[in-house]
This record gives sequence, C-alpha cells and structure tokens, in this order.
Amino acid sequence: MREQLDSLGLCFNWDREVTTCLPDYYRWTQYLFIRLFEAGLAYQKEAVVNWDPVDQTVLADEQVDENGCSWRSGALVEQKLLKQWFIKTTNYAKPLLDALQDLPEWYGVKGMQANWIGKCTGCYFDFRLKVNGEETAETLSAYCSSPEAVFGGAYLAILPSHRLLNGSSAVRPALQKHFQPGRDSLTEVVAHNLFTGQDVPLVISRKEAFEDYLDTVLGELLESVWANASHIHLQFIGGTFESDFSGLSREQGFEAITQKAVQQKVGGHLTSSKLRDWLISRQRYWGTPIPVVHCGSCGPVAVPEEELPVTLPKLSLTGKGASPLEAAHDWVNCECPRPFERRLADHWLPVDVYIGGKEHAVMHLYYARFLCHFCRDQGLVAHREPFWKLLVQGLIKGQTFRLAESGQYLKREEIDFTGKQPVALGGGRVEVTWEKMSKSKHNGLDPQEVVQQYGLDTVRLYILSAAPPEQDILWNVKTDTLPGVIRWQARLWQLVTKLRGARQFEDPPNPSLLKKKELAEAKKIWQNKNYTIQEVTAHFTEDFLFNAAISRLMGLTNTLNSATARVLLHSVEFEEALAALVKMAAPMAPHLASELWAGHPVLQRGGDVLQQAWPAVDPQYLEAPDFVELAVLINNKSCGTVTVPLQASKDSGRVEQLVLESSIGQKLLRQRSIKRVILSPRTALINFLVDE
Repeated sequence: MREQLDSLGLCFNWDREVTTCLPDYYRWTQYLFIRLFEAGLAYQKEAVVNWDPVDQTVLADEQVDENGCSWRSGALVEQKLLKQWFIKTTNYAKPLLDALQDLPEWYGVKGMQANWIGKCTGCYFDFRLKVNGEETAETLSAYCSSPEAVFGGAYLAILPSHRLLNGSSAVRPALQKHFQPGRDSLTEVVAHNLFTGQDVPLVISRKEAFEDYLDTVLGELLESVWANASHIHLQFIGGTFESDFSGLSREQGFEAITQKAVQQKVGGHLTSSKLRDWLISRQRYWGTPIPVVHCGSCGPVAVPEEELPVTLPKLSLTGKGASPLEAAHDWVNCECPRPFERRLADHWLPVDVYIGGKEHAVMHLYYARFLCHFCRDQGLVAHREPFWKLLVQGLIKGQTFRLAESGQYLKREEIDFTGKQPVALGGGRVEVTWEKMSKSKHNGLDPQEVVQQYGLDTVRLYILSAAPPEQDILWNVKTDTLPGVIRWQARLWQLVTKLRGARQFEDPPNPSLLKKKELAEAKKIWQNKNYTIQEVTAHFTEDFLFNAAISRLMGLTNTLNSATARVLLHSVEFEEALAALVKMAAPMAPHLASELWAGHPVLQRGGDVLQQAWPAVDPQYLEAPDFVELAVLINNKSCGTVTVPLQASKDSGRVEQLVLESSIGQKLLRQRSIKRVILSPRTALINFLVDE
C-alpha cells in the first residue's frame, strides 16, 4: 500500500506512520482499557450478537446482508447471547452533549452527534439482585426517566428478551419459574436499590419493547401523583422514607439526587434512553487482546501496566471454525513499556484536523471524544476535546450492476450493453446504480490503471475539482471536469512557455517602459494575485474546498493568459503572479508544478517548487484604500469606471448619486429613464437598468 500511495504522488512523512496492529501502538490501547477498567467504566455482560455458525465468529451489522446472511460464508446469521466487554460511555453522555456547544460547526456532524446522544434527562441506578433473601453476583442498571422520583420506585421491570431470562445468569431459573408470556409476571427475585437501600420486586413485563433501546426500567408506584407534584414526597409501600432530599423542589431534588448517586458510584450520570454503552468485544484471533486475567476466585483482574502489551500467541490459522485461541494455553510476558508522558500527549492534542466520513460521525468520533473526556478526568491530557476541525469526506462511488430478481452483483464483462437497456449475458434484467466501491460489488477501480491512462496529476486534479470534499463523486471520466483540468494544465504550460520565449533574447525587464494603460493592467494582475492567494489559502486551511481553490487558480491563469506582450515582457507583477500560481498548484499537481518551476530561470528561486514557502498576501493589499474603483454597467454592458469613497461604496443611494454626477453619468444616463439600480454586495460593480 505504501508503494501505491507513493506512486500517486502523496507526500507523507513515513517516520510518523502509526500502525495500529503493532504492539508498540496497542499497548497504549490496553493501557487506556486498564484505566477504564479500574475506574469502573469497562465491564462484562451477556449481549445479543450476530453469529456466523459456519465461520464461528461474531459479525458487525454491516457484515450481514439484506437477506440476513453472512457477507463471507453466506450462512444464515443467528442471534446469540455471548459474554461481551462494554465501555460505559453513557456516563459521559451529558458532558459530551454539552461540549458540542464549544466546537465549531462540523458539516452538520454536531447535530448528528447531538441526535445520537439524545436529551439527557434521565439516568441509571444500580440494583443488586437477591433470590430467597441471598445476594447474587448480578448487578442490574435500570433507567429512570425522572431521577428525582427514584424514591417512588415500586418495582424493576425487564423485557421477556432480557439476558437474565435467556442467558447463563444464576437467576435465570427463578425468573423462568414465574414467567407467563403475555402477562406482567411478578417473580421471587428482589432488586436491592444501592442508592435508596430499599428492596423492590423484579417483574417480567408483558411488553415486547420499552422506549428506545431500554430493556430494564424502574416502575413508579404513584405515577399520577408524580405527574402533578411540585415537591418531592418520598413515599413507599410501607410509608414515608426519611431522607436528606425531603422538601426540595423537583429541580433541586433532581440535581441533589443525581450528584449523590454519582458520588456513591451507584449511577446518577445523566444520559438518554436511546444511548447504549459501547460494545468492544471481538471474537477473532487478530483483535487486540483485552488485558484482563479471569481468576476463578478473584474474578477479572487487570494485567499490571508494566507487563503490557499483552500480545497474541503465534498459532496455526485455518480461517475456519472456532477461535484458535482456545488452543493457546500460555501467554508470554512482554518487555516493560516506557511510562505514559503527559507532555507528549499535550503536544499533539487537540488534533488540528480529523478526517473521516459521516459514517463515523456518531460512532468512531463519538467514542474518540468519550476517551479524551475520560483521559482529561484522569489527568492524562489537558484538553477535553480531541479534535478542533473536522473534514468530512465523501465517497468515490462506482457503477454497480445487479440482477433485478436475485440482487446478485455482476461484473461489467457479464453484461450486454448493445441494447437500449443493459441485460445480463445469461439473461435477466439488470439494475444500474452508483454505490461505494467494493470488491464484492465488482465496482472497484485500480488507481494505477487510471493513472497510466490519464496521468497522475490529471487524476489528482480531477478528484479534487469534481466536487467539494464532503460530497460523493460518481466516478465517470466522461464528464466536463476531466477535459477542464486537462485544458488548465495545458494553459499553465503555455504560460511558462510564453514567458520563456519573451524573456529569452530580450534585455532584463524594465517596468519604467510600461505606459499608463499597461501599468493599470499590471496593477490588476497584482490585485488578482493577492486575491487568489487570500482565497486559496482560506480554502486550504479553513473550509477545505479544494474544488473552489482550483477554480480560483484557473481564474488567475486566465488573467495571466490575457496579458499583453509588453506587460509580459516588462512587468514584475506578471512573473510574481505566475510564481505564486505555480506554488499554489504544487500541492495538488506536484509533478507538473515541479516541471513548470524548472522551466524558466525567473521561477527558479532556491530549489524545487515543493521547497518554497507558501505565498503570502502583500501587506499593501491588506491596507484599506480611501477610494474604490467601481465598474459601471448599463443594461449589463460595461461602460467604464467611477472612483467613489470607500465609506460610501456599500451605500446604494450614495453610490448611485455619485455615478450620476460623474462624467459617465452625465454623458450616458442624464436623458435615460432608470428602472432599477443594482449595487453588487461582493464586487465593486453597479448596474443601471434603463429603458432602451
């Protein structure tokens, strides 16, 4: 892959390459996991997963096709309860939601994250389960939509699909004994509220689903009373519960109860009913090992930090059947890692730009923000947010062909294109769509083939100019975009060739030989150069609109191409603008720019173009002028210019008056009936629409 990236002219500092599958990297993943485990934020429980019975492995949702089959083996996927590791990201839901307000707008991703998290108006409380008065090892977290009403909780309700009723829990027999499908089933299992100290019965609900993704809720005894209550009355089946929270208003009780529950580490973290904890388990050999030893007497124990990383044993892999780790009886100790350095973490954080597709907006990006918030609370980093800017890139989509009846993807060579509509060579109607490139869909593209056909810089420019980075590109070279970038490269080459020819046999350029009109032309070039530098720099560093940057560079190219022969020969502004143009084109078309830079002695200033400093706007250009030269149009036709004071240049009425009083106005507008006057808000231009 590195050779392919280098062949595409992509300039990476490979000394800073990070390979996430190497122990040098994932020892820090394991280090963070141990910190999460010790903080009570990493835990295990049974959960339903997608199980491939042939490959004997768990599948992600995107690895299951629309027919419910495995993307690789083709087997019908089963829903199976397995013990899984989770990260309790719900504890950070409210801080993550609130912190979005301090971040710049991220292409709509902030709204997507806020919607993913949901309104954080409730919280979980922890319950310890008892059977026949004896505590079990089961702790259950129940969502309470009104935390201030926790003292009014009368029972704990779970769904019939709950893991306790279907998995390997020790309370399963007691629950199954009382379960009656279609009815609310009161069981002999009791839930001890670790916050209030009260016991409530466990009920199996008749419902198939609760709100959002909840499978456990705290039921309230006096719901109708709570709906109209303005103060908290701590009532239970047996009477009144004396508490520090009695007499508080509902808002005060909400704040006090959730804070105390957090302090006691029995829940209380504000979250929404739609947000779930992060399932991180991987049932594959190549996953990063979780650094936890499962002791028969002590339970899960974290591997000491000095023994990290825990690496995978070397085994013979077949690619089929159960995990090969079942045959690995020994795990070797590794070299002691160097200690965590806060100084280095603070040097690299926050990251300047996070590049990722919108499919990561509510998963990878959310989890990365969670980990950074956690590290900040642990004193590992100074910043709470890991990324400042976000670049959401679109996809390059390829054309796909599917049999209409079966949905099977076909290769292009399996299709007959001779008729009005494409059909499969073996018969059958074909559906044509554009989708994300994939081997399984036969719509991928080898970059090397395209580069050999069109040239490396042409392909780079085509991809960058086809659309803004956040939009998808339908890969079709039969568009106006490709001929456009080819013509632009030709015009750049012609510019350098023209300059080379003009300066080859003449004396050094002498600006004093330029006449007034030519000096005005040179000034226009200078202004266009500075405007282009200003715009392209902003596109590269702020909004990442590389297609707009290319468009702006094309505009400067047109200005230079229209320069008269004497301006080309004697104008310093021309050669400076051309040098800036080549420098700004270099990141996008480095090979062409290097050839252009080497093509004329005027441009060769201290080595190759890629070694040059980025062009800067001239200070004089940034100075606000006292007067502005305004173009005057009559019925959309240019009729000259008028100089107006800068302070009046945005006042439509004042500008109209000054133009009418000018020589142009007296000559061309005095006897005309003016229907409308348009003052451009972006450019120095005023247009008079008059009767012919």
